[in-house]
Order: sequence, then structure tokens, then C-alpha cells
Amino acid sequence: MTDTPEVSNGAMQVDVGLVGQLAELLDATRLTEIEVQDGDRRIRVARAVTMAAAPAVQMAAAPAPAAAAPAPAAAPALAAPADHPGLVKSPMVGTVYLAAEPGAAPFISAGKQVAAGETLLIVEAMKVMNPIIAPKAGKVSQVLVENGQPVEFDQPLVIVE
Repeated sequence: MTDTPEVSNGAMQVDVGLVGQLAELLDATRLTEIEVQDGDRRIRVARAVTMAAAPAVQMAAAPAPAAAAPAPAAAPALAAPADHPGLVKSPMVGTVYLAAEPGAAPFISAGKQVAAGETLLIVEAMKVMNPIIAPKAGKVSQVLVENGQPVEFDQPLVIVE
């Protein structure tokens, strides 16, 4: 691994350098948690994330997928320029919800003005509702995902101009 000192923590030897590298990786990738395993040794590094959101959003139950007919499998995903300055990407793997709960009005739609810090949508990951907020004030030019759609890390979600 590295030639940094190891700290004894009971029977497990902790490689402080590896923990530092994992913490740097968290910052570089904007992840909230990372875990590595080498044989019987497992190291998990996590950070607390504070998000500006209404408490009702945090406590909302997971919305059920819409009962409407599913989109055709051959339907192409909406294209978004990868280098667009207003592109908002998913910070995690999960499921997108465009409203706080089933039947509620969507947070945003194309053409809507949003304020910096306003909730654009929710990404549910491991039963936790994570509000995705507008990085700046502007007009939503495109919503690139559909309600109930699974998303990957770094997948384009919305464009705010």
C-alpha cells in the first residue's frame, strides 16, 4: 500500500495514508461515502452532507413508480452537452423523483425560473431522499430525466441557464 505509519486500533491495523487517499477521493468525486475491502480488512470513509431542503422533503415516503405505461425501450435519452455550464449532474446512483410525493406538482419544468439553492428534483438512494438543488438562479431549459427513472453517478439531470 503506502509507506505511511499504521495505527493500531484493537486487532486491526489502520493505514492512515489509505484513509487520507480515500478522503481525497470523496472530495474529488463529490461522493458521500466510499468503502474498500482487502481480504478481511474493510475501510469505510464517509462524510456528513448538509443540504438546504424543507424537512418535509427529507421525511417524505418513497414515491411509488407511476402506474402509466412504461416508456418504450427504444426511446432515446434526451441529449445534453456534457460541457454546458448550467448542467446539473447526479451526485449519486439512485432513482429520480420530480415531485416531493406521488400526485404532487413537480418541483420544476422546462421554462421555470429557479433560485439558487431551490430543489430541482430528488434522487432516492438506499431509502434516503436526497434533494438536488439549483447551483445558480436561472431558467430551466431542459429536464433530462423522467419521474421514477434510475440514474447513474454523474448522469445529466437538468440544465439551468
